[in-house]
Amino acid sequence: MTQPDLATLYRHYIDCLNNQDWDNLAQYVHADASHNGRKLGVAGYRAMLENDYQQIPDLKFNIEMLSCDTPLVASRLMFDCTPKGVFLGLDINGKKIKFAENVFYEFRDGKIINVWSVLDKAAIEAQL
Repeated sequence: MTQPDLATLYRHYIDCLNNQDWDNLAQYVHADASHNGRKLGVAGYRAMLENDYQQIPDLKFNIEMLSCDTPLVASRLMFDCTPKGVFLGLDINGKKIKFAENVFYEFRDGKIINVWSVLDKAAIEAQL
């Protein structure tokens, strides 16, 4: 897969998330996918994302930076959202917050096999 193809594939994956198109998630996520070292598979990955949307009903993934070096993708995702209740151990309770996620993806067979993600919790704390 070429780097432009990988970037396009990644953008389609982000569209899938933003549309909550869970029935098509397996087009992008490998059956053996893991997140931060925790093996989830497609079903667990879907459950993780559905939980994110349950906690943050107005969640939208916005790509701020994207770099591809096949088979890896590095992305900085920006969020401007309103989590309900407690989020990342912080009492947000419907307050509008902005924060970033820095995430690396490894692709295998055209699908995400590994994800390493860090959320900028300090940025959220500064807004509370």
